[in-house]
Amino acid sequence: MSATTVVRPGPEPGPSVPPPPPPRRRRGQEDGSIPIEYYGLRRGTVTAVTTLCVLFAIFTLVPIAWLVINSTKTQANIFESFGFWFASPFVFGKNFALLFQNVDGYGVYFRWFGNTVLYAVVGGGGATALAALAGYGFARFRFRGSRALFYLVIAALLVPITAITLPLYLSYAKVHLINSIWGMLLPSMVSPVGVYLMRVFVEVSVPRELIDAARIDGAGELRIFFRLALPLMVPGLMTVLLLNVVTVWNNYFLPLIIFSQNQLYPLTVGLGLWSQRAQNSGNAEIFPLIVLGGLVTVVPLIVLFLILQRYWRSGLLLGSIAN
Repeated sequence: MSATTVVRPGPEPGPSVPPPPPPRRRRGQEDGSIPIEYYGLRRGTVTAVTTLCVLFAIFTLVPIAWLVINSTKTQANIFESFGFWFASPFVFGKNFALLFQNVDGYGVYFRWFGNTVLYAVVGGGGATALAALAGYGFARFRFRGSRALFYLVIAALLVPITAITLPLYLSYAKVHLINSIWGMLLPSMVSPVGVYLMRVFVEVSVPRELIDAARIDGAGELRIFFRLALPLMVPGLMTVLLLNVVTVWNNYFLPLIIFSQNQLYPLTVGLGLWSQRAQNSGNAEIFPLIVLGGLVTVVPLIVLFLILQRYWRSGLLLGSIAN
């Protein structure tokens, strides 16, 4: 008895159905950002915050715009023309050429600029290195008195510089650091804010399990720090570096009390000296140089921020999730 195979007819071919369209992405998902509605904010709140940000941006950019415009004017036009529009003659090139020359034998801007770069690079870089070492030590090592020592470092933020002016000057006089570059560099290498930020960043970005695994494999502490921890600390390091460089670059009070020689001044004290000189003598060539000198002073900081802004943003965001 043979088996009979029954073939059932399939469904008749019909018109082809196009595949459904892919889901539409919301605005902000293509560039990896988070849509604003995921934050739980109302539209009115977002509008208010955006308005405040715009006002803050205007408040920040207006002085820079004033410097740019008035750096192209003569002394008379600075005081007589509208401050937020250009005036004839356009003398930016002349002012820029005079800026790096000796003005009445009373100071060379180029020398002050070089001093500022030296203080900011050495002082800010040294403060960042020490903050990285101290922050890593406080975050990953427990020893007797570590908590009290960390609180003592943070307590230094509560002491204003004006309160220690006289003790600092007397101490510098005893160790012969008055009119010495080291008198400016050594205090600049101390950054309690940098130590705090690096400790918070290490606790978040450097897993304890990774360090313990390296120790089990026989790696020393220096090798662990430089080969494992330090690459993970780069965003935090760049954030602290930017803060320290800006702090040293804008420092006015410390060099004012320890320097009495013109050749050692940074830009902050040098421009203040020019301003005092212009007010006392009425020299027509100094006021445009003060305006242009202020503009040239802020340009390196703007460039540095633009270069390090991605590290700055990631460093702040990662540090904000610490417990």
